[in-house]
Amino acid sequence: MNIWRFIAAGLKLLVRHPIVGTTLIPILPDGKIVLARRRDTGTWSLPGGILDWGEDLTSCSRRELLEETGFELIKISRLVGVYSSLGRDPRFHAVTVAIAVEVNPSSTTIQDADEILEVKPFEASAMPLDNLSHDHAQLLCDYFDGKTVVA
Repeated sequence: MNIWRFIAAGLKLLVRHPIVGTTLIPILPDGKIVLARRRDTGTWSLPGGILDWGEDLTSCSRRELLEETGFELIKISRLVGVYSSLGRDPRFHAVTVAIAVEVNPSSTTIQDADEILEVKPFEASAMPLDNLSHDHAQLLCDYFDGKTVVA
């Protein structure tokens, strides 16, 4: 009987807890910000994703940036915020750590073509804020306003 309690407790931990990940605001040397167009919704998105087991945020950020944009993370510039509102991701309860990063466009080869349609740099004034996935418009506004948010 104790084994079933253990299994039930394990399932509750896996199913009823938020997923943790990172969202990146990739900044090119010319100041443009890189966005990726999602294949599932067609909306623009900041690159990022879910931490793998045993992975830290920096490693996850490097991996996700490379997979989704082909760009190399040079330096973490600053923490923009930690976002945990229940409705921020329509798929599940996601907690994301948003960070601004300096990137090197060493290649623009998208490694995750199943998820990403295209990658494009935008001037701050030309950001498609009305066509961004999840809460990425809010993350960008917080970045532009110089805020560090816990929400």
